[in-house]
Amino acid sequence: MVGKRTDYLSWDEYFMAVALLSGLRSKDPNTQVGACVANAQNKIVGVGYNGFPWGCPDDEMPWARDGAYLETKYPYVCHAELNAVLNSISRNLMDCRIYVALFPCNECTKVIIQSGIREVIYLSDKYKDTDAIRAAKIMLKKSNTLYRRFVPKRESILLRFMKTGPLPATPEPQL
Repeated sequence: MVGKRTDYLSWDEYFMAVALLSGLRSKDPNTQVGACVANAQNKIVGVGYNGFPWGCPDDEMPWARDGAYLETKYPYVCHAELNAVLNSISRNLMDCRIYVALFPCNECTKVIIQSGIREVIYLSDKYKDTDAIRAAKIMLKKSNTLYRRFVPKRESILLRFMKTGPLPATPEPQL
């Protein structure tokens, strides 16, 4: 009798991987952030990544981090968490969890709390010393919304579009 695989992904690994994969959709040249919302039954109910609102062409909007405010990305970009909530297949996100690459800012935290999400699982807290993150943590604590750092048990997950090696050579067309 053969036993089941033992190296399968945990739920946390799976949902964080989906969040990170979603972040690869971002056109932002500096920061690619993804988010994944999962419900209590471990079903994905929303994903998002950082980018401009619908109808705002990526090639016509600024991606700069520095300069005059209106010439930077900051007043325009929708964060991954906001997009994950807005893109959700359900308006009821009560007791869901959100997996995010970066700890959410104060504005996204408001959306998370208001949507009913009860737990934030994040990979990086690199902006922890900013007022936006301090405010986010205050709101999460006061609203009894849990948050915890995701600590991976593996360094990476490899995805392949082809199971083994390159595609066979395409035969020359017959004339």
